[in-house]
Amino acid sequence: MSQQPVHAVSGRLILLIKSGYWLALLIIAAMVVASFILLQQMMAAQQHNQALLDVVSTQKALSQRIVFLAGATGTASRDQQPALISALKQATVEFEKNYDLLLERTAADPASPARFDPKSIESVLFAKPFHLDYFSVGLIANGERLISSFESRLNMAGNGGYKGGEERVNLNASVANATLSGYAALGQRISAFADRRSETLLELNRTLFYSTMGVIVLVALFIFRPMSNAILRRTRELVDARNSMAFIAVHDGLTGLHNRTFLTEHFDTLINAAQRRRERVAVVQFDLDRFKQINDTFGHAAGDYVLVTAAQRMRGSCRTSDLNVRLGGDEFVVVLNDGSTEDIDIVARRMLAKLNEPVIFRGTTIHPGVSAGIAVYPVDADNAQDLLVHADLALYSAKKQGGGSLSFFSDELRRELDNRKQLELDIRVAISEKAFEVYFQPQVSLSDGTISGIEALARWRHAERGMIAPGEFISIAEKCGLMSEIGRIVIAKAINEAAEWNRAGIGFGRIAVNVSGSELRETDFEVFLFGTLERTGLPAHKLSLEIVESVILDDEKTGIAAKLRHIRAAGIHLELDDFGTGYASLSHVNPNEIDRLKIDRRFVQNINENSGNNKIVRALTELARGLGISIVAEGPETEAELDSLMAIGCDQVQGYSIAFPMPPDRVREWLVARTPKKARLTVLQGSRA
Repeated sequence: MSQQPVHAVSGRLILLIKSGYWLALLIIAAMVVASFILLQQMMAAQQHNQALLDVVSTQKALSQRIVFLAGATGTASRDQQPALISALKQATVEFEKNYDLLLERTAADPASPARFDPKSIESVLFAKPFHLDYFSVGLIANGERLISSFESRLNMAGNGGYKGGEERVNLNASVANATLSGYAALGQRISAFADRRSETLLELNRTLFYSTMGVIVLVALFIFRPMSNAILRRTRELVDARNSMAFIAVHDGLTGLHNRTFLTEHFDTLINAAQRRRERVAVVQFDLDRFKQINDTFGHAAGDYVLVTAAQRMRGSCRTSDLNVRLGGDEFVVVLNDGSTEDIDIVARRMLAKLNEPVIFRGTTIHPGVSAGIAVYPVDADNAQDLLVHADLALYSAKKQGGGSLSFFSDELRRELDNRKQLELDIRVAISEKAFEVYFQPQVSLSDGTISGIEALARWRHAERGMIAPGEFISIAEKCGLMSEIGRIVIAKAINEAAEWNRAGIGFGRIAVNVSGSELRETDFEVFLFGTLERTGLPAHKLSLEIVESVILDDEKTGIAAKLRHIRAAGIHLELDDFGTGYASLSHVNPNEIDRLKIDRRFVQNINENSGNNKIVRALTELARGLGISIVAEGPETEAELDSLMAIGCDQVQGYSIAFPMPPDRVREWLVARTPKKARLTVLQGSRA
C-alpha cells in the first residue's frame, strides 16, 4: 500500500479536529440550554408550589375565620350581627374561590387512581382520612346556610330566606376542625411534592452539570490537547523549516559548506575587516581536474561522494576562522584570514596535497586531481569581485600547467586578464557587426578523389590585431556565453554559401558546421536552422551538424536528444566530432542517430610511425564499417599518413595534406576546378549523304 501524502493526512486531521470542536461546542451549548430550561422549570415550579402553599395557608385562616365569625354572629346583639354576617359572607366566598383555584392549580381529579396513593394530593382531597374536598364543600355549604339563616332572622334576605330548621343551621365544629386538619395535611403534601420535584430537578441539573464538565474534559483531552499538540508540532515544524530554509539559503545542500550567496553577502565585510586590521585575505579557488570524467565513468553517485569528501578534507585542513565555500559544480573557495605569502603558500599546498589524495568509493580508487589558484588582498585586488576573478585566472593557469598544482595570481595573468576583457568587448562588437568569417576545408575520398564534404570553420579578422586564432577567441566566447551568437552567424553564412554552390551546380558533398551544446539548448535553435535552410533554398540533406561527445552525454538531461532526433528526421546529417577523445560509451555510437564519425587528429598524426595510433584508427574504422557508419580522418599532413589511412581502409580524409582552410572565394575556385565537366553535345553541319 502506498504511503499517503503528508498534506492529505494533515488535512484530514485538521478536518477531524474542526468537526470534533464544533460537535463539542454544540453538545456543550445543548447542555447549557438544558440546564437553563431546568433552572427555569425549577423556578416556575417553586413559584407554583409557593402559590399553592399560599392558597392552603389562606384556606386554613379562612376556615378558622368562618368558624370564628359564625360563633361571634350567633352571640352578637342584633345591631352587631349585620356587620358580622357581611364579614362571614365575604370569608365564605373567598374560601370557595380559593378552593376552586386550588383545584384548578393542582389539577386534582377525584376519579384519578392517584387518590389511593397516601403521598399524593388527591388522597388528601378525595380519600380517607382527610376527605378535604368533602369537608371544604361542607364548610362552604354550612357557612352559606348559616348566613342565609341569619339574614332571614334579620329580614335581610328579601322575599327569600332560609326555610330549614334551626338544627341544620349551627356550624359543625368537627367539619371546621377536619377542614383545618385537611389543609394542614395538604400543605405538607404540597411541600413534600415540591421538595421531591426540586430534588429531581436538582439531580438532573447536577447530572447535566457533571456531563457538561465531562464533555469539557473530553474536549480538552481529545480535541484541544491534540489541537494544541498539532499546533505546537506545526509551530516546531515551521520553525525547523524556517531554520532549514535559512541554512539552505547560505549553505550548499550536498557538502554543507557555505554557498556562493553567503560568500557574495559577506565577502565585502571580510575585506573591510581586514582593511581595518591591516591584514591580508587570501582567496584560494580549487577545482577538480577530472570531475567530469569521474561522473561519466563511475556515475553521479561517485561524483557526489568525491565532492563531499573534498569538502570534508578542505574543512579539516584549514583553521576554524577560515571560510569554506562551494561555488557550484566542482569549484570550491577557501578564504584565508591573515598570513604572509609564505604562510598562505604552506596552507594552500597542505590543503592541495590532502585534496589530491585518492578517494575510495565502493572499493574503487578514484584520483580526483585538484588544482588551485590564489589571489591575495590587497596585493592582487582591493575588492571581492576582482579577487574571485583573479583567483579563477590563477586556477586556469595552474590547469594549463597540467593540473594537480597551484598558482598565484601574477602580473602576467593581470595582463592576460586585461587582454581577455578587451577581447570580450571586441567579440561583442564583432557579433553586432557580424564580422566573423567562414573558412572552408574540403573532405575528399582517397580512392577516387571525389569531394565528400566541406567543413565550415569560424575565423575572426580583428581590425587591429589581424587574424585571431579560433582557440583564442572561442574559449573566451564560451566563458562569456557568446558562443551561441557566434555560432548562428557562422551557420547562416556557411549555409548561404553552400546554397549558392548548389544553385551553381558545384559539387561539394555536404556542408558540415560545428554546433555546441549551448547552441542546441537554445529553445529556438530548430526554428533558426530550418528557417535558414528555407530562406537560402539549401536542401536539408546537403547540411551536416558536427557535435562532440559531451553533447551526446548530456543530451538526455537537457532535452538535446529529442531535438537532434527531430533535426535528423528532417534529413540533416549528424556527425560525431573528435571521436575517441571523450568519454562516450559505444552505446552512443548508434547508426540510427549518427551518420559519420570523425577521428580526432591526435590519432591520425604520425599514424605511419605510431603503432598504437594505427591500431586505434584501424579499430575505429572497422567499428564504423561494421555499424554502417561512414568515417573521416582529420589532420593528415603527409603522404605517409595518407598511405597508412588508405591501407587501413579509412577512405575519407580532411587535412592540410589535402587543402588548408580557405575563404569563400578561394574554396569556390577549388571546388569548380575539381567539379567534373558535363559533356556538351556538338552538332556538326555539312552536306547530307
